[in-house]
Amino acid sequence: MRKIFSWALAPLAVAALAGCGDDTAKVEGTTAAEPSSRTLAATVQGGDFDTLGGTLTNAGLTDVLEGKGPYTLFAPADAAFTAAAGAADFTDEAMRAQGAALLRAHIVPGALTRADIIKALDGAGAGGVEMRTMADTLLTFSRDGDTLVVTSADGARARLSGEETVASNGVLHPVDGLLVKPAAPAA
Repeated sequence: MRKIFSWALAPLAVAALAGCGDDTAKVEGTTAAEPSSRTLAATVQGGDFDTLGGTLTNAGLTDVLEGKGPYTLFAPADAAFTAAAGAADFTDEAMRAQGAALLRAHIVPGALTRADIIKALDGAGAGGVEMRTMADTLLTFSRDGDTLVVTSADGARARLSGEETVASNGVLHPVDGLLVKPAAPAA
């Protein structure tokens, strides 16, 4: 398995984003999106990311994703929270620390597009690619046919789903699951 640390990929990602211009770069059927003027924090507010936005606010990390960055956020949609977390409500004040830990496990330093991840996988072979999160854990990226799959160190898995959004301070990738296995809520 090849380890790719996001700090090593950051210059590549910045160069790739800078080269987008008016053309869209195609890599295995993906296109690099035009950067938005919205930050990552603004991008997660509303739509399919209400729970993620509420968790971000409750955890006190909105300023981080409003900041300069760049960051790559693997953003679980609302359905992913419902399916994986069950009764856990990360927007509740009592879950503030758990919500912050969950968010850090979904953020990688640097701006990595889907094309960047595919390129790293092409160079790595069958073993996959590892990237370190802000929680100091590893995410392993692999392919399942045409689908990109990300697996956390604790075995939680998600697929990159939907269109990535290139924000002013990073990239948001929708994922269909949580990248940590939440602890059962206290009874």
